[in-house]
Amino acid sequence: SVTLSNPVEKVAYLIIFHILFVLFVWTYWKSIFTLPVQPGKKYHMSYADKERYENEERPEVQRQILAEMARKLPVYTRTGNGGIRFCDRCQLIKPDRCHHCSVCAICVLKMDHHCPWVNNCIGFSNYKFFLLFLAYSLLYCLYIAATVFKYFIKYWTGELTNGRSKFHVLFLLFVAIMFFVSLMFLFGYHCWLVSRNRSTLEAFSAPVFQNGPDKNGFNLGFVKNLQQVFGEEKKLWLLPVASSQGDGHFFPMRALCDAQNPLLANEEQWEDDGIDEEPHDSGEASSLAIERET
Repeated sequence: SVTLSNPVEKVAYLIIFHILFVLFVWTYWKSIFTLPVQPGKKYHMSYADKERYENEERPEVQRQILAEMARKLPVYTRTGNGGIRFCDRCQLIKPDRCHHCSVCAICVLKMDHHCPWVNNCIGFSNYKFFLLFLAYSLLYCLYIAATVFKYFIKYWTGELTNGRSKFHVLFLLFVAIMFFVSLMFLFGYHCWLVSRNRSTLEAFSAPVFQNGPDKNGFNLGFVKNLQQVFGEEKKLWLLPVASSQGDGHFFPMRALCDAQNPLLANEEQWEDDGIDEEPHDSGEASSLAIERET
């Protein structure tokens, strides 16, 4: 096996190795076992509203029921055609940046994506942990590759004669570099998302505001975007402890003129845009401007 001749070098190697390993396992554990946060009770339909909504056959009246519910909530985004963002599976008005995960079968606050690596939904509750997991995995692979590289050089120059050591060196270096390259692109992409205050879903489909779709609607500037994910206390940024701002139900927007919900203040605006152009006697659910995600 590979050995280090200098005892000080060996101790330093082991200390750094175990620190990175502990952080790697800790962040991975938090990413897996931090359950995604679901919207609060006030976003769910009451029994009376649910009964009214399900018994009502006219789409325009159903739309009005949802609008009445949404007026009491801090929701500022809608669907592409101007409808209330409503999940018919969870029976709730979706908060801004909330989406339904078909794998978890729940609505997740500030959902980013469902990650097969951790077998969990990445959202408001664990997005910081996921970023730290990627960062420490990247450092872990880089450190292994850097410490093994000098033995790789000895292998090519013929100084390494042990056959088993040759295999270990080649395998470690290959695996470390392979994971480092793949993680580098993934981590770089999420760093770019954080700098723009976007989720993966919002990068592919921009949230819709009063003036239409806007990918930069939640972009508050680099520093504030960073603080929204990691918090204001810098000493907690590199530790997998909860420090994100807010509760996941409401997020500051780049341009919000007043406290009143501008999307729900004037229902006629959406009618002028052609929302109600389809015939009401069709009875089709598709004529109702409600977002349904799978």
